[in-house]
Amino acid sequence: MSETTVQATAGQFINGRPVRGNSGDVCKVLDPSNGEVVATLDSAGPADVEAAVAAARAAFPGWSGATPAERSAVLTRFAALLEERAEEFAQLESRQAGKPIRLTREFDVPGTIDNIAFFAGAARNLEGKASAEYSPDHTSSIRREAIGVIGSIAPWNYPLQMAAWKILPAIAAGNTIVLKPAEITPLTSLLFAQTASDAGVPDGVINVLCGRGSTVGAALLRHPDVDMLSFTGSTGVGRTVLEAAATTAKRVHLELGGKAPLVVFDDADLEAAIHGAVAGSLINAGQDCTAATRAIVHRSLYPAFVEGVAELFAKVKLGPTSDPATDMGPLVSQAHRDKVAAMVERARGYARVLGGGIPGGELEAGSYYRPTLVADAPADSEIVRDEVFGPVLAAMPFDTDDEAIALANDTPYGLAASAWTRDVYRALRATREIRSGCVWVNDHIPIISEMPHGGMKESGFGKDMSTYSFDEYTVIKHVMFDLTGQSVKDWHRTVFSL
Repeated sequence: MSETTVQATAGQFINGRPVRGNSGDVCKVLDPSNGEVVATLDSAGPADVEAAVAAARAAFPGWSGATPAERSAVLTRFAALLEERAEEFAQLESRQAGKPIRLTREFDVPGTIDNIAFFAGAARNLEGKASAEYSPDHTSSIRREAIGVIGSIAPWNYPLQMAAWKILPAIAAGNTIVLKPAEITPLTSLLFAQTASDAGVPDGVINVLCGRGSTVGAALLRHPDVDMLSFTGSTGVGRTVLEAAATTAKRVHLELGGKAPLVVFDDADLEAAIHGAVAGSLINAGQDCTAATRAIVHRSLYPAFVEGVAELFAKVKLGPTSDPATDMGPLVSQAHRDKVAAMVERARGYARVLGGGIPGGELEAGSYYRPTLVADAPADSEIVRDEVFGPVLAAMPFDTDDEAIALANDTPYGLAASAWTRDVYRALRATREIRSGCVWVNDHIPIISEMPHGGMKESGFGKDMSTYSFDEYTVIKHVMFDLTGQSVKDWHRTVFSL
């Protein structure tokens, strides 16, 4: 990899090797920090989709028939090899997604390595109900079996980690997979697949296709030899995935949008809540469906909270993604930046906007947008209701605990939330009554491989990470053994008499 471009044309990884796409189109990967071309890849066509699915189908009997120990050993080597290549992954992820190098080095890449290591162990711990006699004349046992070929579609905001979240539980459980990363950020997914192959993952187990959702994604969704679909992205596209899955009755796993509340009660540590709100709303430039986007703050703390967050937002350093001192990088594209900017501009008509704006100077060529606090926005306003997916936090006051919980739940989404309080009873109530797949207490955003990630309501269903993800990627089979050895069973008389 040179400083300005990746010399690559093979935009696909099929059956254990890089393959040039045959669509005649290309995927052009741009560095969001300066608009430079990082790579130009041949895009997949229908024949590539067929080849990838066929490779995954052919690899399934051998991989699903491998022992858990054998799959674990391969994943253990994979974790070690990716760790050796950590800096290469960090640099590539930073360039294609516009992430500060500090974030990729300290979060994206270490988190991915830890995920691989976790699933290397989890592969040997597929649990089921104990074998026993649940009927006097039979012994029952449970088999947890791989589903087959998984078709996965991943988003652009965390390309490397999303590839890991899609691929690892699927293959650890014995499935094979065809992954379509976002066409604007496919590079680390391709390198991830190559590294897995180098570590000994058999040909055909992991396949990656680079192409547009309207062509490659659509073909994958409706392919008759794909047994399950996993999608992370917007709720609108998630509905399309469900509709496509219905045509062939595929199992579906969806992780969709979010509008996470950060609820600050009147007894909260205000400094902690302010710092948590800044970190939780600006991670990955706010391009995170679990990011704090709605600060719901007790009226007694609200003025100080708004002042404190605005002050810290103003100190956040935007800069070149290659500079370890940079706090926040650009948004993924200028088109997305302009969408965020337009939402903020509309909010000026009904709320107080502190910060924000497109910087000039050395950052003008990139898709940067300054951290923005929108205060006093009505609960039914666009900035409060809709996903912004940028460095924008909306803040509003509340008076009672009942009102705070109601505001937190006043959203179609239910992916993540946080509650800030010193009162254990308040904390317990908040974690019980806020309708989200994850509720943090006195923090916002940390994730760990051992715990599940997933939502409810219009944020989707199913879990990534943790052993709970195996529920998505395995099918439960009941096996029942007769214990009597009798040709004629007593229960037969309920059907026919001799």
